Amino acid sequence: MHQYNIIMLKEILIKNPKFLIFSLILILSVGFHHNANATILQEEIKQNIQSYTEFKGVVIDSKTKSPLIFADITVNSTNIRTVTNTEGKFLLKVPSNLLDKKITVSFLGYEKREIPLKELKSNNNKIALNVSITELIQVKIKVPKDAVSLVKAALNKESENYYNDQALMTGFYRETIKKRSKNASLSEAVVEIYKQPYSSRTKDAIKLIKSRKNTNYSRLDTIALKLQGGPFSALYSDIIKYPEYIFTKETLPYYDFKFEASTQINDRQVYVVKFEQLPNVVSALYYGKLFIDAQTFALTSAIYSLNIENKNEAVQLFVRKKPNRVKVEPLKAVYRVDYKTINGKWYYGYSNIQLAFKVKWKNKLFSSNYYLSIEMAITNWKKNTTGIIKPKNNLKPSIILSDKASGFSDPEFWGEYNIIEPEKSIESAIKKIAKQLKREQN
Repeated sequence: MHQYNIIMLKEILIKNPKFLIFSLILILSVGFHHNANATILQEEIKQNIQSYTEFKGVVIDSKTKSPLIFADITVNSTNIRTVTNTEGKFLLKVPSNLLDKKITVSFLGYEKREIPLKELKSNNNKIALNVSITELIQVKIKVPKDAVSLVKAALNKESENYYNDQALMTGFYRETIKKRSKNASLSEAVVEIYKQPYSSRTKDAIKLIKSRKNTNYSRLDTIALKLQGGPFSALYSDIIKYPEYIFTKETLPYYDFKFEASTQINDRQVYVVKFEQLPNVVSALYYGKLFIDAQTFALTSAIYSLNIENKNEAVQLFVRKKPNRVKVEPLKAVYRVDYKTINGKWYYGYSNIQLAFKVKWKNKLFSSNYYLSIEMAITNWKKNTTGIIKPKNNLKPSIILSDKASGFSDPEFWGEYNIIEPEKSIESAIKKIAKQLKREQN
């Protein structure tokens, strides 16, 4: 096997410092704060969940038994939905009056399963999904000669396949920090995205419309965790617009690309490409799957993870500041991006990033695991005819949303949606404030 030049790769990474820092940055600092809203909110949540039934479990591949991260669990005919975490685990809260319904469990490239809720236990449910295999119809499909050629075609077709005018998008953003399984910090925001053409290298801009937060510092053991990047971290997972954060011309040779069984997503035939860094490449790159439309070669979805085998290198990517007496170890970093299509053109529609860390104080016997999650979904978009590329008071890419958010100070906007329900889907939250969102968009 050809021996790749590791020194050359390191030089590439030095020249492209953002290549790996696309991963979220974690800031740790000693904090001794208390948020009165947190206590009130927790009491509201406790009262709210009394009429709910909880179901916990894990979604796995039926053959390999490996956990499926970002699998969707939806209660049929409702907007109640959750996704599995970095361990393939889920927590689904269902109102007691809906226990006669079924759930649908789905994952990209796998067959869906419908399961009556009455067949689930309250805990330790294990749901196995089968890989969905579709024979591609060869008519009008030009088959790529190999997987890497297909990936290059997908990355090079941004002008043909993706929306190439300036656009104004409205997005709903959610940021969650958990200690073990308990919520410690929650932030939500409505943002306006000044999206640039996919063929342009001009970066997108974001304007904050509404935001709110709740932090329970007592659950953080005097450690305040803050996510730097906020909505930009979600937006930069748009691989087609920002390929430099994962694939570049220089780094593509350091990956191994392989075809997996083709599948069908939303009635479209899709190639599935598995990728991972070559075994003799020591720097932390990515591994995962790309879902590429068989007719247009457009990237429609991607699920991938950062290789964190090199713990020392990985921690430098995530930790900007921390107390000297604290040791931080990244456990997992997983990303998902989905594209939508209108009138034959694709555009960024949704992303989800999940991080897991182990935090240990010096001279303390036990460590604590923290789970950080961000999601952003596009709720509306239109052609930008204003000529404005960067609005006044636009957010900086280094934004820490929890510092910018303002608690629950705007009940007129949030309306009846007066508590954050992180176990419910982001789509559920959007529906609850749909009228207010529409008012903001007009």
